Amino acid sequence: MPAPFPIPTEYRHKHTWIEDVQGLTISLLTAGVGVTFLASLGFLTGQTAGIALIISYLSGYSFGTVFFIVNIPFYAFSWKRLGAEFTLKSIFCVTMLSLLVDYLPLGMNFAYLNPILGTLIFGVLTGFGLLGTFRHKGSLGGLGVIALLVQDKTGFRAGYVQLIADGLIFGTAFFLFDLDVVLYSLFGAVVLNGVIAFNHDRDRYIAD
Repeated sequence: MPAPFPIPTEYRHKHTWIEDVQGLTISLLTAGVGVTFLASLGFLTGQTAGIALIISYLSGYSFGTVFFIVNIPFYAFSWKRLGAEFTLKSIFCVTMLSLLVDYLPLGMNFAYLNPILGTLIFGVLTGFGLLGTFRHKGSLGGLGVIALLVQDKTGFRAGYVQLIADGLIFGTAFFLFDLDVVLYSLFGAVVLNGVIAFNHDRDRYIAD
């Protein structure tokens, strides 16, 4: 999903493992509800979650299964580039989100959901869920690792790599889905990125 990819740093306050577990769990539940709203509408997003949603819609496999599998190749890159702690937390985050999005619909049923309201709720909830995972040094997607590797090797900024990846994902979606699906999905992506852009300041948590 579209989001800045955090590079692990030293924090002024080192979270205990209990703080990390509860913080990540609450953040993932928040993001999971958001993605459930999006998936119930049959809409898309960017980054690895967007790839997983497209494959899920076209193949019939659940989002959780596809999202979990799609992320596996990125863990080796993450371990080398970002370290063991970040990678293990990311595995936890991806696994939790996969389970939540697959099983939350068992307790949530939408007889009617306005698409604008649904994408707005997705963007807000998932955006704040991602902010929580960043603060506890986790992540929900693998494309950010590739973006960092490209930046390391070529000097081409990781943020631009991610924008190009999102452009390719939504560009592909134009050929696979109805126009209104893509436009509503873009609205949700803008809301999500806006939430993160206005609320995420990595330097607040960096040691002096």
